Amino acid sequence: MFSREDPHGGGSTDFHGRQERTLDQMSLFDSTQLALETAMRGASLRQELLTNNLANINTPGYQRQDLDFHSALQSAQASGIDPTEVSFRPSTDPTRTVRADGSGLDADQESAALAKNTLEYQALTQVLGARNTIMQIAMGVR
Repeated sequence: MFSREDPHGGGSTDFHGRQERTLDQMSLFDSTQLALETAMRGASLRQELLTNNLANINTPGYQRQDLDFHSALQSAQASGIDPTEVSFRPSTDPTRTVRADGSGLDADQESAALAKNTLEYQALTQVLGARNTIMQIAMGVR
């Protein structure tokens, strides 16, 4: 695994941008916090895939890519796997052909999926922010 050290002493970041936490940092985070962070990572990757789909809307033969990060995270939680260990794998459906040029894309569907994912990412950000505010209040920082 490729990693780089965080100059601020907060562990290191792996090749995929995930924060590797030290034992001291882990004690500050509960499973809900870690699951929210992982969901945000999944939503961010999905946003990238959906944006790429829209960018290739006129590319003949292009196959749609997507990511079901909900199922990956839910499966990890059900089996007791640490949420930070969840790896997301984009999927394609090569049998899906929507247009005569062999493309598996529909601009309206992609736009709707992108809008929905954006709202979900914003909701995750708000929940995570609220949790951080609660922690700050509890510690007397705020």
